[in-house]
Amino acid sequence: MIAITLPDGSVKQFKAGSTAMDVAKSISEGLARNVISAAFNKETVETSTPLTTDGSLILYTWSNDEGKQAFWHSSAHVLAQALEEIYPGIKLSIGPAIEKGFYYDVDFGEISFTEKDLAAVEKKMIEIARGKHEFSIRSSTKAEALDFYKKQGNEYKVELIENLEDGTITFCDHDSFTDLCRGGHIPNTGIIKAVKLTSIAGAYWRGDENNKQLTRIYGITFPKQKELTEYLALLEEAKKRDHRKLGKELQLYTFSQKVGQGLPLWLPKGAALRERLENFLKKAQKKAGYEMVITPHIGSKELYVTSGHYEKYGADSFQVIKTPNDGEEFMLKPMNCPHHCEIYKDSPWSYKDLPKRFAEFGTVYRYEQSGELHGLTRVRGFTQDDAHIFCTPDQLDAEFKKVIDLVLYVFGSLGFENFTTQVSIRDLSKPEKYIGDVNTWEKAEAAILSAVKDKGLDYIVETGEAAFYGPKLDFMVKDALGRSWQLGTIQVDYQLPERFELTYKGSDNELHQPVMIHRAPFGSMERFIAILLEHTGGNFPLWLMPEQVAILSLSEKYEKYAQKVLNLLENHEIRALVDNRNETIGKKIREAEMNKIPYMLILGEQEEKDGTISVRKHSEGDIGSMTVDDFGNMISEAIKNEIKEFNVD
Repeated sequence: MIAITLPDGSVKQFKAGSTAMDVAKSISEGLARNVISAAFNKETVETSTPLTTDGSLILYTWSNDEGKQAFWHSSAHVLAQALEEIYPGIKLSIGPAIEKGFYYDVDFGEISFTEKDLAAVEKKMIEIARGKHEFSIRSSTKAEALDFYKKQGNEYKVELIENLEDGTITFCDHDSFTDLCRGGHIPNTGIIKAVKLTSIAGAYWRGDENNKQLTRIYGITFPKQKELTEYLALLEEAKKRDHRKLGKELQLYTFSQKVGQGLPLWLPKGAALRERLENFLKKAQKKAGYEMVITPHIGSKELYVTSGHYEKYGADSFQVIKTPNDGEEFMLKPMNCPHHCEIYKDSPWSYKDLPKRFAEFGTVYRYEQSGELHGLTRVRGFTQDDAHIFCTPDQLDAEFKKVIDLVLYVFGSLGFENFTTQVSIRDLSKPEKYIGDVNTWEKAEAAILSAVKDKGLDYIVETGEAAFYGPKLDFMVKDALGRSWQLGTIQVDYQLPERFELTYKGSDNELHQPVMIHRAPFGSMERFIAILLEHTGGNFPLWLMPEQVAILSLSEKYEKYAQKVLNLLENHEIRALVDNRNETIGKKIREAEMNKIPYMLILGEQEEKDGTISVRKHSEGDIGSMTVDDFGNMISEAIKNEIKEFNVD
């Protein structure tokens, strides 16, 4: 007999060789029908895997992220089988589950595969799924695995196997199909009821531009047709909210091939939007005791060698810039923290001077492969709302909590109300990924965990996601469509102060090393604005809108009155534009609605006579007639309700 410990702490006895499915059936038939994956002693197992030792078991259903991952991983196998049956001779490479669905990278050789062909593959997948074929894992020697794929002429699988150790290689079989796989599948294909292949794209093998470009097929599956229908409706809404589409329609930014890929050009409306966001944060930072600094767009290579960034990220940066002086090398600035360390180092500090809080909207540059670029969310040049706090160890807890307060203030003012936090710590099994000694890492991780608990934040701990110099707290925000984004980060760092030999004089008159906090509530201005665009659908908070009011005159006769209204609105600090074009009022309203202008003021003979305005609200319609002063007071009150003052203890 073996003892199986369940998540609630209860322990049940089973015969050795029992499976996760046997355990589920012992609890209830209903649970057994819904179980699609399992983990035994924190390792993913099949629901049919015999359990031979005591251990802890977790059963996953579709409602768990782990269950969805197994579902979509299994679906990738079904996609691969469907492709092989329709297109014999193709070469499969990899097909993982992703956050929403799965993909498979395929070498089609001379076959032309387009989006028009996806429907036939979907049909074949449903046909295979209805066969209710069981997934079965079997072990293979390295020699057997290599022989299998060499006979097929599949160099991609051969390369994968060559990097695996003998004794660790497994295959997954279902129906007539087999694939190299580590495991983690649903019980059988019949659980897959709805299939949608969403798109295709090019993808270099191993992400290397020097390798062959394969065809990546994206898809998603569900256990119920209704869930697919709902997902597709959400997808349509996401297309409407795509920041690339809205950014163009609202004339916020553009790109130019001559300027370069991944280098956004901010148009006047977008630049004004960015400036308001920056001023909003600068005002809060000033109250919180931050001092603004400015650093250059380049730095010597030696700076980033000292910080450790060159060793870790040099390959992902732009090429080193050489000067006419022999041996003199610079880099486009990939991050701001080394520069801020040098600013701190410029002056001697006492413990009485700390904390020092240096903030900068610093533009940095990182080389992203062209295939990875995506609108504003993945660019090569972006501006971080960066700040670095240098404090004593005793001040660390209070300073970290103050940064949490600042991040929460930013989220609240911009309508991001649904979020969780992630404490990202190091992976103890991969010490080569990190710099510094174990003692300081333990202190830094403990400081973050203590702060999030004291602040009552909903958090998870994610191993292996720490920065190379320290652990961090990431804020995971859900937008209006339920998508999760990483926005805002706070990091604790003992390593850079040591590498840059930063000191302060303590109360004991001795020199001590400060602790450094890295923080960026927005993350990057580009990515934040992209996410905000999609979250709001372009209907930004009133205080942030590039144009808050459109003054629409019924004809050119009321141009003087329109100008008078504009001047009165400016006295209330309301951003407005006048549309005096010789167009119908219906067309003017439609265009103002398309441009998502929050309020429209209709001016005609009666309004001019009475000294009033007819007010129309975006997407809601007419809300009545009033004086300009009453309207101005209404807008001022609405903005006050949107954006509160940042309170500092």
